[in-house]
Amino acid sequence: MLDADLAELYGVTTARLNEQVKRNRHRFPDDFMFRLNPVEKAEVVAKCDNLPRLKFSPVLPFAFTEHGAIMAPSVLNSHRAVEISVYVVRAFVRMREALAEHRDLAQRLDEMEKKYDGQFRVVFDAIRALMEPLKTPRRRIGF
Repeated sequence: MLDADLAELYGVTTARLNEQVKRNRHRFPDDFMFRLNPVEKAEVVAKCDNLPRLKFSPVLPFAFTEHGAIMAPSVLNSHRAVEISVYVVRAFVRMREALAEHRDLAQRLDEMEKKYDGQFRVVFDAIRALMEPLKTPRRRIGF
């Protein structure tokens, strides 16, 4: 995600976001954020029609990975950034609860399978297949 888009999301100007990121550079290692080089910038502008300001800007933008986008509210002092940060934390808590529930379900399924004879094996195998995550390759984020 480019710095201008992230700044808009968090309700601050791009200059303010970049200022705070530079002041807190230790919080943004290279796998959280990096500056596009001129070739990357040209490629982004060519592929994304929604970036007309970037096309004529002399400044090379920062690009944030998902980790950098989550870290950004910690250096910003805006109401919107705090709201987004709280939303992200709640989403992670819900995800952790869902994973714990998934483990409990798998354990109960194992216990039930021990109680019943082989004729239910097809049912148990089908349930386990539904519990498996999809095996689609993850798209790499960043350049």
